[in-house]
Amino acid sequence: MMLVPNIKESQNSLFERYIKDIALGDKEALANLYEQTKSAIYGFSLSILRNTHEAEDVLQDVYIKVYENANTYQANGKPLAWMITITKNLSLMKLRKNKNHKNVDELKEVLTDNKGIKDAENKLIIDTIFSNISEEERNILVLHSVSGLKHREIAKILGIPLTTVLSKYNRTIKKIKRKLGEERK
Repeated sequence: MMLVPNIKESQNSLFERYIKDIALGDKEALANLYEQTKSAIYGFSLSILRNTHEAEDVLQDVYIKVYENANTYQANGKPLAWMITITKNLSLMKLRKNKNHKNVDELKEVLTDNKGIKDAENKLIIDTIFSNISEEERNILVLHSVSGLKHREIAKILGIPLTTVLSKYNRTIKKIKRKLGEERK
């Protein structure tokens, strides 16, 4: 019987190797890590800040922090969770500093401009999702669906109980399905 490698585990190992190499000053490892994680980092930052320019600033700052702090990273099999925590902290600092963030329409615009989201039905789905869920629900959804983090990792990052993350995620999915069912009638 042939064993199929766990993609998530091999990806985590690769990211950890990049971080180890970054700690040794390898800028190519930083470029590789950036290319493979930038969508998740940017998407999460954008879900918090709801401003493309500020999210781009945070994206850049995250990789600067990764470069500066790679030597302090403790390999635990969750390098993306470490980076998401950095993203959350930098995004929240920027929010507190600016206090004038834009509404969710900018996030919807960025997502619908994505090359993979061209047809009207997908745009309707995104509009439905963002107009019917709270900011916390949106963060949980983005972290799980876009970033691929586990619910327990999300609970730790957001500082809320695991049961809350699970219930909000499940309620959000049900809410979206119910709303989509109404709109398709």
